[in-house]
Amino acid sequence: MEKKQLVSALERLANEGDNIVESAESRPISSFKSAMFCSFSSFMEWRSAVLTILKQNGLHQNEFANQIEKVSENTAARKVYVEAAVQQLKGLIKAYEQDYIEIENNNKAKGGVSDLENIFNKFTRVVRQLRSRHDNRETLTIKDEYDVQDLLHALLVLHFDDVRAEEWTPSYAGGCERMDFLLKDLQTVIEVKKTRSSMSKKELGEELIIDIEKYKVHPDCKQLYCFIYDPDGYLGNSSAIKNDLEKNHQGFVKIFIRPEV
Repeated sequence: MEKKQLVSALERLANEGDNIVESAESRPISSFKSAMFCSFSSFMEWRSAVLTILKQNGLHQNEFANQIEKVSENTAARKVYVEAAVQQLKGLIKAYEQDYIEIENNNKAKGGVSDLENIFNKFTRVVRQLRSRHDNRETLTIKDEYDVQDLLHALLVLHFDDVRAEEWTPSYAGGCERMDFLLKDLQTVIEVKKTRSSMSKKELGEELIIDIEKYKVHPDCKQLYCFIYDPDGYLGNSSAIKNDLEKNHQGFVKIFIRPEV
């Protein structure tokens, strides 16, 4: 958001905060005492809107924002605390206008779906490049599923800050298992497979069906990517597996089989 536009939006919120303060009412807090309270729901809605716009625009890492965040439901929306939160917002606006506070750099490695799919699509090219080492030096040879996971992990951290390897899944069918990777910011799980001569298409499909049902109950999984590395072409034309699984789970799962035949 442009600076002028952001300041205008924050000033509107400050005015809304003033209105909440002005509408405060006296309520008893004991048999002998009373205090001024603002509307609890109005204040919490206002506070949420303020913190959201600050975070979206990189203005949430400063003392003004910290003080606003501290004024929570624990204060029961007492007027004195709500008024203090509004004053903190006004102080933040003034400091931002005069360039006394900086916008946090949001250009860290926070990749998206396009980055993830690009990694899958170029995985085979990376494997081939690793084979061509100077002076025949040692390299990572992809022999099994663990090798695929190691290389994929290295590629993921180039684009994503929060890559969680081997997270526990909730209990499913009587036991707990580990997932391969969780991208918590994207609420995305990545399940990795490597084909082998002893695995049939049917067995692979059955494994994936179990995985899909398992991840559907995970609170952090809104999207499941199944990356299947098939360097020896054991699956042949694998479009049937891909189409059936994606079609039957209404967008929850995406299948990437690489290299494509």
